[in-house]
Amino acid sequence: MNTATEPKHITILAIDDEPQIQRLLTIALEAEGYRVAVAGTGQQALTMAAQHRHDVFIIDLGLPDISGLSVLRNIREWTQAPAIILTVQDSAAEKIQALDNGADDFVTKPFNTGELLARIRATLRRVNKDRLDEPTFRSGDLLVDLAHRRVTCKGQPVKLTATEYGLLRLFVQHAGKVLTHRQILREVWGTAHEENTQYLRVYMARLREKLELDPNNPPLFTTEPGVGYRLVEV
Repeated sequence: MNTATEPKHITILAIDDEPQIQRLLTIALEAEGYRVAVAGTGQQALTMAAQHRHDVFIIDLGLPDISGLSVLRNIREWTQAPAIILTVQDSAAEKIQALDNGADDFVTKPFNTGELLARIRATLRRVNKDRLDEPTFRSGDLLVDLAHRRVTCKGQPVKLTATEYGLLRLFVQHAGKVLTHRQILREVWGTAHEENTQYLRVYMARLREKLELDPNNPPLFTTEPGVGYRLVEV
């Protein structure tokens, strides 16, 4: 493993105003070997972020002074370090806003620490790889050869249209990350089609039909209700 991605080399800034959440995050993250800094307000977080380098940000959207979304926008002006959002349960609008403004992932409150740690690991793996430079991507029975534009499932070639391949390629480049409906439509169909979610539903159904051949296996593409889709890394 690259030492740059080992927990002991990674500092996480946890931004949350609830003392019990601060303690929970500190205990859970330090137990995994991460270095942890804690901020209780948005302004404190921005000051700390400006003064010290942090490798991952965990940001609660409901801060007492400025919103977590404002904190995210501010740190995105100078760093692309991964940001994982803590949001209230079932708030699809908050999740979409955060993802559209540069968040890498989100965890809903109340959250399971195991899930949060898994999200951190997945995000760090993703940002430490340049997907465009990787010739192949594999998840379960799916193999995508980006260099040769070849797709196989269970060893059998899969024929995709240009749009289907463009959609799959976008997911591969962001594997493990939730992509919002608007992000996908903008990247694949262009800004003029950001609201045409029917396009996306039709093409997602086609991809699933062609690539998710075994109903007994977990799906490759998971749906985040009201938010978007995620390509699962297995």
